[in-house]
Amino acid sequence: MRSLRPLVLLAALHLPVLPALAETRLPEGQAEISLSFAPVVKQAAPAVVNIYVRQLVETRSSPFAGDPFFQEFFGAMGQDFGPARQRVENSLGSGVIVSPDGIVISNYHVTGTATDIRVVLSDRREYDAKVLLSDQQSDLAVLKIESETPLPFLELGDSEALEVGDLVLAIGNPFGIGQTVSSGIVSGLARSALQVGDGSGYFVQTDAPINPGNSGGALVDMAGRLIGINSAIVTTSGGSNGIGFAIPANLVQAVIAQAREGSSHFARPWAGISGQLVDGGLADALGMDLPRGVLISGLHPQSPFAAAGLREGDVVLSLAGQPVNTPQEFLFRLSLLPAGKAVAFEWLQDGAVKSGEITPAAAPDSPERLSQVLGPREGLEGLGLARINPSLIAEYRLALNAAGVVVTATEGISGSSGLRPGDIITGINGQAVELPRDVGLLLVAAGRRVQIDLIRDGQPLRLRFRL
Repeated sequence: MRSLRPLVLLAALHLPVLPALAETRLPEGQAEISLSFAPVVKQAAPAVVNIYVRQLVETRSSPFAGDPFFQEFFGAMGQDFGPARQRVENSLGSGVIVSPDGIVISNYHVTGTATDIRVVLSDRREYDAKVLLSDQQSDLAVLKIESETPLPFLELGDSEALEVGDLVLAIGNPFGIGQTVSSGIVSGLARSALQVGDGSGYFVQTDAPINPGNSGGALVDMAGRLIGINSAIVTTSGGSNGIGFAIPANLVQAVIAQAREGSSHFARPWAGISGQLVDGGLADALGMDLPRGVLISGLHPQSPFAAAGLREGDVVLSLAGQPVNTPQEFLFRLSLLPAGKAVAFEWLQDGAVKSGEITPAAAPDSPERLSQVLGPREGLEGLGLARINPSLIAEYRLALNAAGVVVTATEGISGSSGLRPGDIITGINGQAVELPRDVGLLLVAAGRRVQIDLIRDGQPLRLRFRL
């Protein structure tokens, strides 16, 4: 023990003397100012708002609640037992003002279909807001607030110009504690296959901390421009793990443009194709030097791509001059295209790269839908039906090869039948259904006992009940 004491004393004698703290001063020159995010925050923060939502939601209590077997069984049958009860649901999120006349962008999962929305600015001004457009697929919602004076707003940047490593700031209201700014970088681009919205999204990834309440808030670049709307995180604890995702500003701009034109839903051009990622194995089988593009696994006869020469088994390489490497990226690129204006695309067919043009447009509403609603003498009063065509395939997100009769509404007695909008009725009591009128005729002939064969979410299902 004694041998340690001199060493300790020696170490103490050789401790460095700390210099006096430098006097606090203001940064001088552009180089020193750029070391702080404060100028960007002062420019961007006033346009980021808090959003408070109240809405009535219906819930049902079931005697089988909590039992996995019965929940799965009755869920597949379309049954929801127990009396419906309403409750008030409150939610909190963020939003961004993108124009001085009060256009606000946020997430669909923040506002949903609510009618009671309150927007609070950073200076504590409060406004009621109404929903102009909502799109669950992209997880975006466009709101409008009315103000007698111009409002602070953020200009939209070009999300295509982003590069991995760019500095970004995330601004929002995490956990409801008040407006908060976090910093990070762009960690990745073209992220897809995430369980956000309907899983078909395309995102900018960032390590700027994003937490619950940040949803709908701003992701801004160092010029103070909006380059994304914060939407989701990957987490195991409910808090930020440094993996956050934002909806690219270019898609936000397209959604806002349609909202200003009076649309309440975001209309995407129809492709009429389904595809899959080209991995290493597929690339080898196709003779490609590198895995890239989207392999076409399904093609509707009325698809504009089919008219341009694309065939099943071909690989789409680019659209409008931009590469496409996942089905989600293809949908993103398609969503940005203006309707009625021809755009170029490239694809690989029989080992050769080909080029052509398509004109983006809505899905054709032909052949005629032959829509009808069943009356009281046809068994299932209030059941809406239509003949499937590309427009209905796009509306209900049906398989490209879907044909026959789709359910469009379940009102009145039909609401308790177990049928849902989007179901494809294929047969009644063993008799095939081809046109909407067949359903009413077969139900009348069925008597009291009815067996309906249908396809729901791509899976065959059979319903049995008494009229």
